[in-house]
Amino acid sequence: MNQDPLPPLREVIATHGLAARKSLGQNFLLDLNLTGKIARRAGDLTKCDVLEIGPGPGGLTRALLDEGARKVVAIEMDDRCLPALQEITDAYDGRLITLSGDALKIDPRSHLNGPVRVVANLPYNVGTELLIRWLTPAEWPPYWQSLTLMFQKEVAQRITAQPGSKAYGRLSILSQWRADPKMAFEIPASAFTPPPKVTSAVVHFERLETPRFAANQKILNEVVARAFNQRRKMMRASLKGMLPDMETHLIAAGIDPKQRAEQVSLQQFCALSEILRVQRGQKPIR
Repeated sequence: MNQDPLPPLREVIATHGLAARKSLGQNFLLDLNLTGKIARRAGDLTKCDVLEIGPGPGGLTRALLDEGARKVVAIEMDDRCLPALQEITDAYDGRLITLSGDALKIDPRSHLNGPVRVVANLPYNVGTELLIRWLTPAEWPPYWQSLTLMFQKEVAQRITAQPGSKAYGRLSILSQWRADPKMAFEIPASAFTPPPKVTSAVVHFERLETPRFAANQKILNEVVARAFNQRRKMMRASLKGMLPDMETHLIAAGIDPKQRAEQVSLQQFCALSEILRVQRGQKPIR
């Protein structure tokens, strides 16, 4: 749409004295072409509310509003940024609501009306924890329809990794069980102020209405954690003691007991967790 009425971000930062703080994991993305690219990757925003975490001076916030988001609810921990965000609220007819505080402690759902898309240049120090929370709610499907999130490239690779790769692990399983994550594009360190020491990447997640394979979330997490905490060991060794005659259960799930965790597919992990659930006499929880 390119109707942004506000001054360049560098000017906003200078006016409000918004030097990025390492303690808050801040790296400001100033290129409005890139913030616009992220907003467009989130899909059609015109009939959606958008949740943004860590807007900082508001570069991505402005892009989301410019792309037609019905409303943006932004959670910002740095009080220094609030005046700049208020200027965006005023310029965009109140379509931005800013919640001041820690995103790990604030539940924004009362401010959002579905459908909801989450779009954020996540602070590096809380990005993975927030993702895990969005992927592991008490009930599924969750309140959000999609996630479009920026991570360190290494984290993005772990999210989208397939069996057999070194990056494949617990985060891969968790992300791909209930959502369809795709690496969208990379963003070089030079695009940020200050430039981080790593390349960043944007990952887009479309939620699945039901998990890809049946599994009890708690048991699946337990199995995957045990397997990858000792990823150099064979599965029969890393899961030893979870049930009597573990090798038989591994074979029943289609897993070679001599395989290592990084060689086991999501479907196989889910099948094994279901076998354990039945053996333990627990109800299915998806």
